[in-house]
Amino acid sequence: MAVEVSILVEGGKAAAGATLGSALGPLGVNVGQVVQKINEETKQFAGMRVPVVIRVDPNTRAFTLAVGRPPVAALLLKESKKEKGSGKPKTEPIGDVSLDAVRKIAEAKGEDLHGRTIEEKMNQVIGTCVSLGITVAGEDPRALLKTRVAARGAR
Repeated sequence: MAVEVSILVEGGKAAAGATLGSALGPLGVNVGQVVQKINEETKQFAGMRVPVVIRVDPNTRAFTLAVGRPPVAALLLKESKKEKGSGKPKTEPIGDVSLDAVRKIAEAKGEDLHGRTIEEKMNQVIGTCVSLGITVAGEDPRALLKTRVAARGAR
């Protein structure tokens, strides 16, 4: 039976430190190889924290990786070129993203988001914009959500 180790790493910057070493060392896995593979598979998420699950077969010492997707908030912050969200998101917006960027993030997250249609998934991404203090196409995300939900109800 495989042993699973779940960690959160910065994209492309995993290190064989205490966290990975203490988790993988007793399993007899080459930690350096694991770190190299994690960095290869997460380099496109540089600057973002990415969930990774390492599955190790204790008999053969073979391992596989399952790299998750960064959280919606991290993708929005990267898109808006900001490091963190607003301390007062209702009154102090920190940045702006386009509706195309919202669609791109919703498509990238795919099944990680709830909702049957891409429109419903986009609404979830816009909801995260509310929490972060990021406007969408120059518009308050709360107002945008109201118009999108109203338009959907009118269909």
